[in-house]
Amino acid sequence: MATVTLRNARKSFGSVNIIKGVDLDIADGEFCVFVGPSGCGKSTLLRMIAGLEDITSGSLQIGGREMADVEPADRGVAMVFQSYALYPHMTVRENVGFGLKMTGHSKADIEKRTERAASMLQLGPLMDRKPSQLSGGQRQRVAIGRAIVREPDVFLFDEPLSNLDAALRVQMRIEIGKLHNDLKSTMIYVTHDQVEAMTMADKIVVLHGGIIEQVGSPLELYHRPRNMFVAGFIGSPKMNFIPVTVQAARDGNVMLSLPGDGRMTIPMKGDLPAAGTRLTLGCRPEHVAIGKEAAASGALQGTIRVAEYLGSETMFYASLADGTEIAVKGDGLAAQKSGDILPLSLPAAACHLFDAQSNAILNGDLTR
Repeated sequence: MATVTLRNARKSFGSVNIIKGVDLDIADGEFCVFVGPSGCGKSTLLRMIAGLEDITSGSLQIGGREMADVEPADRGVAMVFQSYALYPHMTVRENVGFGLKMTGHSKADIEKRTERAASMLQLGPLMDRKPSQLSGGQRQRVAIGRAIVREPDVFLFDEPLSNLDAALRVQMRIEIGKLHNDLKSTMIYVTHDQVEAMTMADKIVVLHGGIIEQVGSPLELYHRPRNMFVAGFIGSPKMNFIPVTVQAARDGNVMLSLPGDGRMTIPMKGDLPAAGTRLTLGCRPEHVAIGKEAAASGALQGTIRVAEYLGSETMFYASLADGTEIAVKGDGLAAQKSGDILPLSLPAAACHLFDAQSNAILNGDLTR
């Protein structure tokens, strides 16, 4: 069982605390993605699991076995780094099998495992080439093959696609997903790209400032963010945040005043906020309605500052009456342009409310 369990795991460099007490359970065979902005501690946490960084305090178990004092080579993990780290004088075949050669595996075993990895990663025609004769995507596949032949309990990926161009990133993302489906192995993947996290993960761990902000499935984090940080980080473009004031709250409804004298009512369960409370309303760009229906509601108006015509869709970036910037996703055939007034409507079912501490007090109910 290649489960990974962290309990109150901490990492400090001198007086600087990087990982500030992480509790996490990763199930056997799960694809878990660590995501967050630069400096949040995601790579440090991965290196702690790999054994490349000592754990200052706390517990790390892999497969139920305590690993805090176990050497990296004995943890049953294999790591794929951001840099390919291939030996330039060796062929692809030699690079893939080198780790097994160093650990004393037989020539026949090395050849068998190498050919299996080459078949999975479509490296067959490249086996006798040197790294200098490979593209970036091909080099990354070789680095992954070098990890596969070790047959580890846990695969660790540290931003492996960041050096690739956009098209190759999409291709390699799909290939890693296929690899996970084929191997059924536990995989932990670090990225700052939330699109990678959303498309690849069974479970996403959102890190910020050395702590876990939220753990959940991609859709759970997208539709049920715990706070404004998660809501703003997950999703592209990010969720819109609009300052609002509670006008009244009764009978399970909250009446809000919006910028520019707009009004809207949102159903809410539990404790209702008091009249006069200042809140932040969140709504994702694809949920903001425009057109005749929005004009009839009269809830909001925005002045288009930038319009991006992308063919399948149009992205509008507009300013509200109080200067708040808002992104709106429209139809690919939308004709509005910069400087136009854009009527906007916010569906209550898609709206989130956050309190003064940025915690969610209401999530949209689109998935209920």
